[in-house]
Amino acid sequence: MGRKGPSTSRASWGCSPQRSSSFRSHAGLRLGGAGHRGVGGSAEGPPTAPIMASALTVLLGEYQRQPGPGREFLKPTIWVSPSRVVALGGSVTIRCEGRYRSMKFFLRKAGHPNPQVQTVPDGTVAEFPIPSVGREDGGSYTCDYHSIAEQNRWSYPSDPVEIIVGGEGYPKPNISLSPSGGVSLGGAMAIWCRVQRPGMRFVLNKERRHFPPRHMDPAGAGAEFRIPTVGRQHGGSYSCSYRPRSEPFVSSLPSDPVQLVVAGEGPGSASPLPAHTWLNSPGVSAPLGRSEPGSKGSVTEYRGVRPCTPLPR
Repeated sequence: MGRKGPSTSRASWGCSPQRSSSFRSHAGLRLGGAGHRGVGGSAEGPPTAPIMASALTVLLGEYQRQPGPGREFLKPTIWVSPSRVVALGGSVTIRCEGRYRSMKFFLRKAGHPNPQVQTVPDGTVAEFPIPSVGREDGGSYTCDYHSIAEQNRWSYPSDPVEIIVGGEGYPKPNISLSPSGGVSLGGAMAIWCRVQRPGMRFVLNKERRHFPPRHMDPAGAGAEFRIPTVGRQHGGSYSCSYRPRSEPFVSSLPSDPVQLVVAGEGPGSASPLPAHTWLNSPGVSAPLGRSEPGSKGSVTEYRGVRPCTPLPR
């Protein structure tokens, strides 16, 4: 017996009539489960009490994750691949992963009333490709889903994800280091990003992670990114980009890369900045990468719209 494929519909978001999209689905991996609420045991109980309590916790957690009458489903996970920043004419795919099979998924763009719809009877992931990205595709997206059999049972909406379109007509900025000859462990470093255009918002890029500036030129033609105390994790390749204030979902292409060398580090000692990402704060806007495990560092990770947090002193 053949498998039943997904059925889809695409809402018009101001896209070109020639554009067409093909939707498909697959049984994706579950990206993390809901947390389990612990079950306490008596301190005077037998030695097996903690084991029994732990087993009961697992069973209760599994029970809580199962859909029940009148219960809303857990929110799906949404992400963009290969990157949330894409050049005009490039291609990206927005994926929405739910927790259960036999669901109908809805991709919603902020400011547009009509969602794209995809029915996924045999998997847990809906894919919404954009084969040729235009300026109108830039924006903030969320997704949700409901049961195919019971359409009144909906999930919570996903967290938002942004698509940033690399616009033509925005030249690459210039990036430089100060001091330019490298820095010793514990020293201070400033990374400058400049462009001969006023009113821009800048962001520093490092291995698909994005950071806001510490200081900006009042005219909006440059920004400074400070690292007050350099560690080995700060070594690596950096670039920067900017956005016009009038088009928050359009970005320049990144600058040429610059290499930050930390004096005294051996082979393989340089590591990326922690998985700390910032998005859409006043003064600068930057896309988020997909959620990754974090580590200790000097910038706070945000997965939503939050105030600008500079690198600490």
